[in-house]
Amino acid sequence: MKRPQALVLPALPESALARLGEVADLAEVPARPSLGFTDEQLADLVIATGATVIITDGDEVRAAVLSLPLDVVATIGGPAGVDLALAAEREVTVLSATDRDSEAVAELTIALMFAVVRNIVTADREVRRGRVYRGRVPPAQRHRGRRLSGRTFGVVGLGRVGRAMRWRCEGLGMRVIACDPYVAEATHTLPALLAEADVVSLHVPMTSETRGFFGGVEFAAMRPGAIYLNTSRGGLHDLTALVEALRWGQLGGAGLDHFEGEWLDPTHPLTRLSNVVLTPRLGEATGESQAERAEAIVEDIARLLRGERPAYACGPVI
Repeated sequence: MKRPQALVLPALPESALARLGEVADLAEVPARPSLGFTDEQLADLVIATGATVIITDGDEVRAAVLSLPLDVVATIGGPAGVDLALAAEREVTVLSATDRDSEAVAELTIALMFAVVRNIVTADREVRRGRVYRGRVPPAQRHRGRRLSGRTFGVVGLGRVGRAMRWRCEGLGMRVIACDPYVAEATHTLPALLAEADVVSLHVPMTSETRGFFGGVEFAAMRPGAIYLNTSRGGLHDLTALVEALRWGQLGGAGLDHFEGEWLDPTHPLTRLSNVVLTPRLGEATGESQAERAEAIVEDIARLLRGERPAYACGPVI
């Protein structure tokens, strides 16, 4: 029986590639575009290689790709680039190891918080440019930050990441309050949390109900000078309202790890604000996270090819 051909688009650990090589032949992949393959580009590549197994991470898998004879499409990250409805219609199984690495995301959120409140990014730039002692204002005054110990940290969404944030912030000597209508131990409403918190951090899944739920009203309700953090999804907040709140001094700063489409125009007003720290979806960008997800999804592909039920199917298993 002919072995399936596997097209692996993201870089995977050698251990995961070796495991995949036990059940499929690995096709050679050309240099991957920085934003991933478009649907048409990927369809051409699938035809050229004869692949029936595809592993993606943010690449487009839509009508052109899904019209081809495939055994499985697997995504290392979330399946946002895959047309799941069309895949089900065309009887293509989609796998996705979507469990978030809560520890890695929480660690990045802490890093963003410190970077914002202690002006680390702007201070670093001054050192590199030899401009530390420009003018008459010494750096210790120009970059004066705030001590976090004794401040109140507000967690919006007390799931796995929210809980990972709670004990970390308590360890920093912060008072932690939480808002989550589905968790009994989260005792604050959103308005009450916004009125008390010195730092507000979003850890909410993206759904039709939560899209854009944090807007001008919510930013205005935050304490003057409060810090806003979002390492969940860019679509959760109104970016225009955030910029206005930062420009007019309602907020003291912000740290963001996600944007709509995971892309921010470099001319966007947010990029010109010195009290904002921006990272390109780095929450789970650790070697440990990548290895765990890759190994989980490769093992699931092996299950499927053996005729067993996979653990990470998005929709029906064909």
